[in-house]
Amino acid sequence: MKIAIATDAWHPQVNGVVRTLDMTIRLLEERGHQAGCITPDQFLTLPMPGYSQIRLAVAPRIGARRRLAAMAPDVVHIVTEGPIGWSARKWCIDHDVPFTTAFHTRFPDYAAVRTGLSAEYFWPVMRRFHNRSAAIFVSTERLRSELDSRAIYGGRIWSRGIDTRLFRPDGPRHAAMEHLPKPVLLSVGRIAAEKNLEAFLRLDTPGTKVIVGDGPTLATLRQRYPDAVFLGALEGDDLASAYRAADVFVFPSLTDTFGMVMIEALACGTPVAGFPVAGPLDIVGDEGRGVDNSLGVPVGVLDDDLASAIRRAALLPGQAAAEYGASYDWNRCTDQFVAGLSHACMRAKAVQGRCRVMSQA
Repeated sequence: MKIAIATDAWHPQVNGVVRTLDMTIRLLEERGHQAGCITPDQFLTLPMPGYSQIRLAVAPRIGARRRLAAMAPDVVHIVTEGPIGWSARKWCIDHDVPFTTAFHTRFPDYAAVRTGLSAEYFWPVMRRFHNRSAAIFVSTERLRSELDSRAIYGGRIWSRGIDTRLFRPDGPRHAAMEHLPKPVLLSVGRIAAEKNLEAFLRLDTPGTKVIVGDGPTLATLRQRYPDAVFLGALEGDDLASAYRAADVFVFPSLTDTFGMVMIEALACGTPVAGFPVAGPLDIVGDEGRGVDNSLGVPVGVLDDDLASAIRRAALLPGQAAAEYGASYDWNRCTDQFVAGLSHACMRAKAVQGRCRVMSQA
């Protein structure tokens, strides 16, 4: 297949969406597919209001249409509901090219945190964006059900994986974390209001809190919580070494659709502590034994009392966590993605066939 991928999330951003795209594109090309990308670095950009680290393409419609026409894709996958995503959507509709979308980010909840408005104001925009998609990729069954309840239909599972060569329990531990007072409690991700980091940072718990990541609230949190260790953004081997050096991985977010950092931490042998909400429930499970409660040993603890979850997670063995984290396989995820794209192409051909029959009748 000739596949165009249109995304507003791209390097130098460091997040689960970009890591997912990197690995998926690599595996698509290894399988013989052609994958071309439309990304913000191909356009004039401006910093996103309130989040200068993310740059959004300015008026990308003409440029996006030109690039899509040159690619002549069989199918377009639209990753984000930003300026590039909307431009690609319009081109696909105008040219009868099948497209899929993804619900990576709980945008209405994020927008509510940033604006003070109810998330209900933003759901109609999500419905409009996704309502012409041939398949809406979601990471979990729970998220698919939620979108159904919001009248956003057509969800298909596209799970997540990790690079098990990188994220593994054996290997070096981050030097800056080696001699910190234990237990070492690590959180990794975008440092922004919607990540609920203060629910973790304000806890009175023994040990050392370590934060890895960058974002608009970094300076404020550094000043407010001087006892915490802020290491900035880490990638690759450095990130894996930070996971290994931690005793517990703490995931305080209430709004993530999945949370790849949890499975990366687990694969490095670090148990997870978090709240019992979508994301953690879809990885750790309500009893800490996986989403279907099939694991013999817990790999994490979810509790409305985050401090209690941390204390109990610190007692869990790392081996079970590592084995469970390593089970998230990218090849299986790519199978799901290709199946969704193929479905979109076949559905478009069926519609075109019916149109030809009707025109000849």
